[in-house]
Amino acid sequence: MERRLARTTDIPPGTAKPYPADGIDILICHVGDAFYAIEDVCTHDGAPLDQGELDGRCVVCPRHGATFDVETGAATLPAVEPVVTFAVRVVGEDIFVEC
Repeated sequence: MERRLARTTDIPPGTAKPYPADGIDILICHVGDAFYAIEDVCTHDGAPLDQGELDGRCVVCPRHGATFDVETGAATLPAVEPVVTFAVRVVGEDIFVEC
């Protein structure tokens, strides 16, 4: 189910913001001219990724430094499981996420 979660003006380039959607915490990341959405939880220890930093295309977990590619969900150690990614569609200034 696709839901409008944010506006493009809510998330400046190089930043990420968390949004709840249907019982899932989603982190929307603004990288360059694109928006990406991932589940806002570290697969290594359950930390909220919105408390970490967005470094290019990767979110760095604040607890142990695992990184997650916001486009693919791929993880680096100490995490081994990828994070869930969600399809994003931008219409005008509205950001829609497939939850």
